[in-house]
Amino acid sequence: MALDFTLSESQQVLQKNAREFAERVLEPVVEKIDRSADAWESFLAGREAYRQAASAGFTKTFIPVFYGGAGLTVLDTAIAAEELSRIDVNIPTTLLANGLALYPVIHYGTPEQKEHFLRPFAEDSEGDLLAACAFTDVAGGANFDSPDPDGGMQTIAERDGDEWVITGEKHYTTNGTGWDKKGCHLYTVICRTDPGANADESLAIIAVPGNRHGISVVDVYDKVGHRGVVTPRIHFDHVRVPASYIIGQPGLEAKRIFAEAFSWTAALIGSACVGTMRAAFDFALDFARNEKRLGTVPVIEHQNVGFMLADIKMRIEACRYLTWKACHDLDQTGGRAQELAIMAKIYCSETATTAVYDCMRLVGIASYTTNLSPLERLMRDAMAFPLYDGGNLGMRRRQLHDMFRQPGYDSMLAAHGEVPPWES
Repeated sequence: MALDFTLSESQQVLQKNAREFAERVLEPVVEKIDRSADAWESFLAGREAYRQAASAGFTKTFIPVFYGGAGLTVLDTAIAAEELSRIDVNIPTTLLANGLALYPVIHYGTPEQKEHFLRPFAEDSEGDLLAACAFTDVAGGANFDSPDPDGGMQTIAERDGDEWVITGEKHYTTNGTGWDKKGCHLYTVICRTDPGANADESLAIIAVPGNRHGISVVDVYDKVGHRGVVTPRIHFDHVRVPASYIIGQPGLEAKRIFAEAFSWTAALIGSACVGTMRAAFDFALDFARNEKRLGTVPVIEHQNVGFMLADIKMRIEACRYLTWKACHDLDQTGGRAQELAIMAKIYCSETATTAVYDCMRLVGIASYTTNLSPLERLMRDAMAFPLYDGGNLGMRRRQLHDMFRQPGYDSMLAAHGEVPPWES
């Protein structure tokens, strides 16, 4: 089949519905979310919008149809995410965090695990349930897979009869507070099953219901941007869950599941970056068309302004189609063609910070104010993209480096959308 970037009729409807929802539901709460007094109040400011997102079906888009979800492809999800993120990055990020936490269950859970853990989210039309991926240890996350057992992930799950007993300290656990600051409905905890074994032997993913004894929300971090996204510190103190709640097998299989899950988010972050850049570009374009700044013609008539707008727009288009290709490859390969997804996260996130800042330079000092322009908010939001979900330096470039070091690496596999031999 020839390459075709034309959206299908259903994709056009999805895009239109997401755009209308964002403008009708998200836009009225953007300022309240961003300007609330503290991180917790900012998160709660988006509660009603999230409830409406659940009612509209956005919270179950990634859950398979068999378990009550919409079963959207990764590409379809990206199309919707761009429209939502153009207006507000917070609600889409909360949705994305749910998807990251549930990804291991969706793709690698047993039928019993899927029914038990996914069905409640599919049936949650009020958006009462949140899921969180408890990945980053308080001591750090970049070297989670250290080959030395003395390093790496320090959250440990010990087997005690028919139970796992989990102890560790996590932070940046998006959604981990739930809506009541007492914990979310479900955590997927990244841990090790043996403190004396390295990640290749003992890394594990365990589903942990949030009502288990020993889970505590210790702190909620305030942030410069993404203020409506809750990022708490969570402690797991001898938390017991059934042995059957482990997803896949410890060691290399868990590493592969984990890598796929974070490739899914990597590709979709590309669409959030595109949405953010679009918002900045549209404001800068409108400014250029209508402002004369004591001149006699709108500033868009000046060549340097036009050229800068052209450069920004080219970056937006390049990022969109890199994202779409990355999502398409994930869909076609069941999540195993990860190279472009990782590249989309790195390239789009770093491009977004440059593009938004160029929009600020075009507009001038007014862009640095909180009441004359949305660009300062967009800049604060864009700054997080290279840093979160696996920092571009600490993790994402290292993932690409590891690929390049593989004996079977072929630089054209990503262009062809093929699975590398070590993932087959």
